[in-house]
Amino acid sequence: MLGRETSILEFNRRVLAQALRADVPLLERLRYICIVSSNIDEFFEVRFADYLEASRLPNAGVTDEDVEAITAEAHRLIDDQYAAFNDQVMPLLQRADIVILNHADRDEAQREWVDHFFQKQVRPLLVPIGLDPSHPFPLVANKALNFIVRLGGKDAFGRENTIAIVKVPRVLPRVIRLPDALVPGRQGFVLLTSVIRAHLGELFPGREVETFSQFRVTRDSDLEVDEDDVKNLRQALRSGLSSRHFGQAIRLEVVSSCPPELSEFLLEQFDLPEAALYKVNGPVNLVRLNQLIDQVTDRSARPPLRFPPHEGVWPERRLPRGQSIFASLRRGDVLLHHPFESFDPVVQFLREAVNDPAVLAIKQTIYRTGSESPLMDLLIEAARKGKEVMVVVELKARFDEEANINWAERLEAVGAQVVYGVVGLKTHAKLLLVTRREVGAGGGPNAVVRLRRYAHLSTGNYNPKTARLYTDIGYLTADTELTADADAVFQQLASLGKMKPLRQLLQAPFTLHRRLIHTIDRVADAARAGLPARIVVKLNALTDPPLIDALVRAGQAGADIDLIVRGACVLRPGVPGATDRIRVRSVVGRFLEHSRVMYFRWGPGDDDEVLYLSSADWMSRNMLRRIEVAWPVRDAALRQRVIDECLVPYLHDRREAWMLNTDGSFTRIGSNGVSAQQALVTRYQAGNPGP
Repeated sequence: MLGRETSILEFNRRVLAQALRADVPLLERLRYICIVSSNIDEFFEVRFADYLEASRLPNAGVTDEDVEAITAEAHRLIDDQYAAFNDQVMPLLQRADIVILNHADRDEAQREWVDHFFQKQVRPLLVPIGLDPSHPFPLVANKALNFIVRLGGKDAFGRENTIAIVKVPRVLPRVIRLPDALVPGRQGFVLLTSVIRAHLGELFPGREVETFSQFRVTRDSDLEVDEDDVKNLRQALRSGLSSRHFGQAIRLEVVSSCPPELSEFLLEQFDLPEAALYKVNGPVNLVRLNQLIDQVTDRSARPPLRFPPHEGVWPERRLPRGQSIFASLRRGDVLLHHPFESFDPVVQFLREAVNDPAVLAIKQTIYRTGSESPLMDLLIEAARKGKEVMVVVELKARFDEEANINWAERLEAVGAQVVYGVVGLKTHAKLLLVTRREVGAGGGPNAVVRLRRYAHLSTGNYNPKTARLYTDIGYLTADTELTADADAVFQQLASLGKMKPLRQLLQAPFTLHRRLIHTIDRVADAARAGLPARIVVKLNALTDPPLIDALVRAGQAGADIDLIVRGACVLRPGVPGATDRIRVRSVVGRFLEHSRVMYFRWGPGDDDEVLYLSSADWMSRNMLRRIEVAWPVRDAALRQRVIDECLVPYLHDRREAWMLNTDGSFTRIGSNGVSAQQALVTRYQAGNPGP
């Protein structure tokens, strides 16, 4: 199998390739560079930190040579990223009259404005620290911007301490726009680092600034909490959040002009080897250039600087505006394909439940919903109205812990029942369940009154913002078996009790892994019998060995297998006699591919196929260490719609698709053909969605 770390870096190479495409709008090319920076930060904070730890353990399967190889590949990727920024994107920005002015480039009026900005907005927040025995090297937070300075002369007390550190507060903007009057006909910006560099001498009166460099350290940021040894997980996580910024140092970034004595000093302070030093030709944190993208105005630029505005459409035919969503669901299930279709119907579904006196209870899982959320506000309103509200909040959603803790506390304050899932298992399933009291036809005192459930299941998060950027499938249903299964999952998460086997839902860590392997083997049996045997799976990641082994067996048996894997894939395709019937492709486009779709066929009949939608990737953690769900799409028309929109276009994409080679590298399939994502945008905007 291929290495997971290498596969993650290869994915970021595909993202970086978007920044080099002439057919991608200029500011979007810069955004892809920023995305790569953010992804690499997380790679070091989480994955590489674990990799280093594994290399120190006996029999963990990670050698020093493995670490050196991954480190070398990370260095190459980051060098290529800065080359794309400096050699490709920056010249094009200047040609588009968008300029980032260094101190040497600024004229007298611009320097005067920058000086005023520094004195009023920056200088009061800076506290330079001269190092000596009573001023030791400061505690430097994860990914914080800092300067290291070597000083000449003596300090105010006649001593020759030569090293100082300037910590730059996070509250300061990293990109500052100049007034238009100072850059006629252009849009001018200065970086905060340039502003501070131009005034470093003022921070050390009476001293000479001999050399300096920006620097930034990336630390291990995975929160480690022994769930078996804490009484209150929420309190333990909240106390751990403050220490997250000061974990073990993993990577040190300095600018390429940093003198060796300064970089060596920093490596010593952070107890890092030479290989952990990354000298970059530009700002040490390209992620912050998103602030430039946000501030640039298009000014009717030709060609446009951004992708055309995109608004998902409301599924009017299936959910007519002004009519009850509950009534629509009693007629049949409704499938929503985001971001081509709006996320608003999901919000409206919950809003209708909150405002409907007949609704008695609302249950929902929360993984990543953001610090501002209309859905969470609605749940709070429901609790205030006296409805039974139960929310399963996953406190360990990486980098969203604080937001989720805050929501949990707000929900509890209004009387909602909040639970945190199961010790040792993250709750990653996306479920929303509404229970409504309904009166039978005809009404009157003898009418039958019953409770009816309605549910929303999703492959993605309950976050309206990311629903505009991620491809995901939402499924609204009143199906009695699906909703009963969803209710059973909620009951189990609250009570921790055993439950009867679910009828339709597959649930990790109980049935999902086993059923998927069984289904793959069923396809393999069909292939051996000479029957139609087909597997098409769309995922974010494929790293689970038992599932990979099952796919290999099916391919060897003669099954035809296509895998659409956005990110890490450790299955090696194209190996003669083993995986030569397995093809792996990845699509990287405007939207982040996030939906998980699994199609299996094991014969010629209508009943010889199944299609599952799921919140789970094919990773060991999702199968064995998380609460996940998958559900079958039993309606034939909806099943065909998922095939036609989520699988077929991606198998024929000739613009944004890459093919995984046997050696682990990727080759772009084409650059001028059809884009699956653009075809779907066009289809929905033309009003031609499926059932």
